[in-house]
Amino acid sequence: MAHSAHTEHAAPAILAEVNPTPLPRAILVENNRSFNWVTEKICGIIEGPTPRWWWISFAVSCFIASFTVFGIVYLVSTGVGVWGHANPVNWAWDIVNFVFWIGIGHAGTLISAILCLLRQKWRTSINRAAEAMTIFAVVCAGIFPVFHVGRVWFAVWPGYLFPVPNANAIWPNFRSPLEWDVFAVSTYGTVSVLFWYIGLIPDLAVLRDRFFKTGNKVKSALYGFFAMGWRGSNRHWSNYEMAYLILAGISTPLVLSVHTIVSFDFAVSLIPGWHTTIFPPYFVAGAIFSGFGMVLTLMLPLRAIFRLEDLITQYHIDCMCKIILATGTIVGYAYGIEFFIAWYGSNPYEGFAFINRAFGHYAWAYWIMITCNVITPQFFWFKKVRENIVLVWILSIFVNVGMWFERFVIIVTSLARDFLPSSWGYYSPSAVEIFTFFGTFGVFGVLFLLFIRFLPIMPMAEIKAVMPQADPHAGHGDSKH
Repeated sequence: MAHSAHTEHAAPAILAEVNPTPLPRAILVENNRSFNWVTEKICGIIEGPTPRWWWISFAVSCFIASFTVFGIVYLVSTGVGVWGHANPVNWAWDIVNFVFWIGIGHAGTLISAILCLLRQKWRTSINRAAEAMTIFAVVCAGIFPVFHVGRVWFAVWPGYLFPVPNANAIWPNFRSPLEWDVFAVSTYGTVSVLFWYIGLIPDLAVLRDRFFKTGNKVKSALYGFFAMGWRGSNRHWSNYEMAYLILAGISTPLVLSVHTIVSFDFAVSLIPGWHTTIFPPYFVAGAIFSGFGMVLTLMLPLRAIFRLEDLITQYHIDCMCKIILATGTIVGYAYGIEFFIAWYGSNPYEGFAFINRAFGHYAWAYWIMITCNVITPQFFWFKKVRENIVLVWILSIFVNVGMWFERFVIIVTSLARDFLPSSWGYYSPSAVEIFTFFGTFGVFGVLFLLFIRFLPIMPMAEIKAVMPQADPHAGHGDSKH
């Protein structure tokens, strides 16, 4: 009897150890804000007067974007010789910039699609801006492969890129990864626009109704046109959620496939330093790494300017920093594996390519890449670093700088020292290349500034769905957690 009584008293303690009290979920909207506060905060950015800083930023972005416009006009009118291309480096900044911008666009679709399917609720405050960033990055990326052909009118109509029927019976080489890029990137851009637009519809309807109440019939009609008759009925929400889920399912393989196909531009060649099977996963990890770096670079200033600390909380920043840490570590591991493969494969040309990469004429670029991509993310192990917003923002810029140098190192160092020593050379970009590339940041800035001025930068309906008030059982038992 004494033994059974002891067992009965011990059982609750054992169960408490096996089933400890669950930790409370992170608060995604701080300070116990109401639904109305969320609507007023996000809509107020659009409804309020245009701030002076926006006009200054827009003017500066337009000026910088003009560099790309003039660079492209000069390129088309004169020829690709105005770029610094020469044998053996006949691929250079154009392909570097293309891969860089495609990588920037990966975080938006990952946040929207994969995190949506995994039911990660913290995505709701950042997914709208990240999706917009994806679309604008794809626009910037598309400039380079189209215009690097020189005679740009041949890129589309005779069928050099798209299989358009023509009298000359000229068809693309479907065995070329460059042609795979055309289909992958165009599909990725199309699905990203659809995903972004579908998520906007409920919020556009809110703006339509608010402008109608204030008597602004023009804006009400404009937002109402794009809201496509949304009334918020059960049928509308049911169709909306199904469409959103289907697009998330379609977008998920695209996140993995697009940069994999971009990596095939190099991996299927025979050039030392490119011909390796590690490129697809390595490029995908690098794309997510640089994409989240750009999300932090853009969202942290917006958080400060619009006082969005209650919506983009420290928990959101923590999550993004941890993803950058994880993917940055994968990228660093890939750098080490590349050297191991070169040594283990006993191919003298492969070994020379990597020794030259680290200690040759472009060693400066290689060590900038290593510093920014391998060392910089390791600071995110420390909570004090992740809580220092200014430091996080600076580190996110280093991430983007490092990822550009990664693409530069991969492309240029492998081509500058090819199989024939008599053709070796040192590539230097021309002024036209430099201005055309930096101008794309202006193009990106113009598009992003227009987005934050005229469209809600956060999905109001999705944010409200993760707030405690959305839980019908909130405040009863453990459901509040």
